Amino acid sequence: MNALLTTLPEWQALRAHWHLMRGSTLKQFFVDEPQRGERLAVEGAGLYLDYSKNLVTDETLRLLFGLARARGVEQRRDAMFRGDRINETEKRAVLHVALRAPRNAYIEVDGRNVVPDVHEVLDRMAAFSDRVRSGEWKGHSGKPIRNVISIGIGGSDLGPVMAYEALRDYSRRDMTFRFVSNVDPADFVEATRDLDAEETLFIICSKTFTTLETLTNAHAARDWCLQKLGGDAKAIAKHFVAVSTNRKEVEKFGIDTENMFGFWDWVGGRYSMDSAIGLSTMIAIGPDAFRDMLAGFHAMDLHFKDTTAERNLPMLMGLLSVWYNDFFGAQTVAVLPYAQYLKRFPAYLQQLTMESNGKHVTLAGKRVDYDTGPIYWGEPGTNGQHSFYQLIHQGTRLIPCDFIGFCQSLNPLGDQHDLLMANVFAQSEALAFGKTLEQVRAEGTPAWLAPHRVCEGNRPSNTILCERLTPYSLGTLVALYEHSVFVQGAIWNIDSFDQWGVELGKQLAAKVIPQLRDTNAKLDHDSSTNALIRRYRKWASQRA
Repeated sequence: MNALLTTLPEWQALRAHWHLMRGSTLKQFFVDEPQRGERLAVEGAGLYLDYSKNLVTDETLRLLFGLARARGVEQRRDAMFRGDRINETEKRAVLHVALRAPRNAYIEVDGRNVVPDVHEVLDRMAAFSDRVRSGEWKGHSGKPIRNVISIGIGGSDLGPVMAYEALRDYSRRDMTFRFVSNVDPADFVEATRDLDAEETLFIICSKTFTTLETLTNAHAARDWCLQKLGGDAKAIAKHFVAVSTNRKEVEKFGIDTENMFGFWDWVGGRYSMDSAIGLSTMIAIGPDAFRDMLAGFHAMDLHFKDTTAERNLPMLMGLLSVWYNDFFGAQTVAVLPYAQYLKRFPAYLQQLTMESNGKHVTLAGKRVDYDTGPIYWGEPGTNGQHSFYQLIHQGTRLIPCDFIGFCQSLNPLGDQHDLLMANVFAQSEALAFGKTLEQVRAEGTPAWLAPHRVCEGNRPSNTILCERLTPYSLGTLVALYEHSVFVQGAIWNIDSFDQWGVELGKQLAAKVIPQLRDTNAKLDHDSSTNALIRRYRKWASQRA
């Protein structure tokens, strides 16, 4: 593992193979093997992955699996499941898989089985959720809770937001769920504008209970409640709970520590939606559905852990991403869920993938000489088709795509779901095979217009199908991408579980904040930052 990736024989073999592959086309692959679509497909944990429309041959796959073996991906995977400290820069285990392990599992960290601790928190979450959902939990004035606002940022927000939107069909429709993450006051003001404080519960999600943006919004919520509820500080305990490990700060805020739900330093923020961070999700869909989601996560965990590389969905997707990122120079991956409920899924994946693998040094601290961490982005279909698909079809950049579709609709309405899914299949087909100049001319297109209507094809994609969007299938889908990210990071020999780049901006912001307020404070930044601060001071002082 200490050898530089690009010096490995397996990497060099892939580089040579890529040179030989450059003139290959998907169209010819399917001509040579009409059954390719059936053969290059795998199924696991209820998900069906068609990867036949990728620019790969059997030899490509053989070489990619060889690279995975040379980089010890399976050994590193096993080390993660064992509870080894594979987050090397923070000297921590990486055990989001423990969050969804069954009660009888044994996963050890520092000689302690952590599974009972996980289920103790889950049981407390379930009991609290049932009290809120049943109306047993009352606010300060005796009214039941009708509104839940989760306050967090990053992984403490993106996961719960995505899960709520994805599982809205299963949520309590007589309750309102909202999320506040941005320190921009507009986020909090708009979230609370039409709510009754007597019926509102805030969930403050901050492991340390010191995150600046989260605590700023939490104090805004506290002030809002006190103003609306007559200023009685005792009201806070009935309208606030915490997801945190800092008992002292939680108690200082006014939250009853009996209503504090903890998690552990072996859970990274972007891997925490199935921990206590998911309390708002559990209240929305109920404890039973939340456990179904955990079961989906666990099913994919077992698939990743126990399935051979050639039939392993996360392994295949991770290696394909490396193939395009490092050999084709593809800088982005488009994630295209054909499900309106998954509208926040691409945003969730942005943090999961880019915060994990946006690294420029190896585990040994050496500068890499290869690309890591592609940019993930996307929108739900069919909206994107009338927006950015033009560039994917006819632009000059290669953009691998992940299409995600469900075979049964949660909201049957005539033949609309058939129309939706027809677009999934048609778009992947169009990207793969395109339309030639001869085909365009045969349609009677004028010669001057014909070149504009040519689609070159040969644009790769995966298609992921599931029977139905359920809490279980959402769990499998998220875990699929979690483990795909793991595979990529293991190939690149980087630490996928730290995020030091996030810290620098926080440190500098802490320095700038008092300088914005104190016009006499000395400015010791670069000339651009100094000038921007002075401009802000000038215009901010003119507020009415």
